[in-house]
Amino acid sequence: MAPAETEAVRTAAQNRRARYDYEIEETIEAGLVLTGSEVKSLRAGLVNIAESYATEQGGEIWLINCYIGEYKQAGRYGHEPRRPRKLLLKSREIDKLIGAVNREGATLVPLRLYFNQRGIAKLSLGVARGKRKYEKREAEKKREWDRERGRLMRDKG
Repeated sequence: MAPAETEAVRTAAQNRRARYDYEIEETIEAGLVLTGSEVKSLRAGLVNIAESYATEQGGEIWLINCYIGEYKQAGRYGHEPRRPRKLLLKSREIDKLIGAVNREGATLVPLRLYFNQRGIAKLSLGVARGKRKYEKREAEKKREWDRERGRLMRDKG
């Protein structure tokens, strides 16, 4: 489970669209295998996880299509912005995720990329199921009604 947002936990990137497009069943915290220039870019905020996803390759979980911008001061020792990055998980967690993807047709969606209290980059990974169009419309109507109800209560009381 991802920790609550506190002073010590700093979010580098967030995938807001994921909660709209998918129904998140479970979240798992995973570490990432990164180079030094990638960590510097994360700290500078040059990251986008909106179009990324996680997949299984060779018994390991990999983060695909995550954009981490180049760190200019790295020079020739830099990194490729969209390279696949290995996620660090326990073997029991990997087996559980692979089973969910293969048997239940779930998708592994990155929700948030952040630094924990120790300054280590972590990824909050969601086991998700895609929403249908009518489910998205219902969620939007409910969100609008909650907003309107809050305005009415605030004005009245």
